[in-house]
Amino acid sequence: MKATWKLADGREVTHDVAEGLNLMEAATSRGVPGIIGECGGSMSCATCHVVVDPAWAERAGDPSAFEEDMLDITEAGRQPTSRLSCQIRMRAELDGIVVAVPQP
Repeated sequence: MKATWKLADGREVTHDVAEGLNLMEAATSRGVPGIIGECGGSMSCATCHVVVDPAWAERAGDPSAFEEDMLDITEAGRQPTSRLSCQIRMRAELDGIVVAVPQP
């Protein structure tokens, strides 16, 4: 399964992502710029903020109440389809997902 991260400088990075792996783990293990994941996926830092492409937003799902709170403190500012990439687990219906990495 594949995921694409659109970077603030206009580049796109696409990687294979194993089912069950979250997008933050996939991004940090492959050095995707702008995805830091300081807290390791415990939803306490918001350094894995992404903006899900609107075409994928429904499939990616809505953030939990706690994730909503964390999204309010992102450096780049929240957008309507913002998510923490540590909370998006790869599954078959997300194969090909596209997310943008906002510039802080």
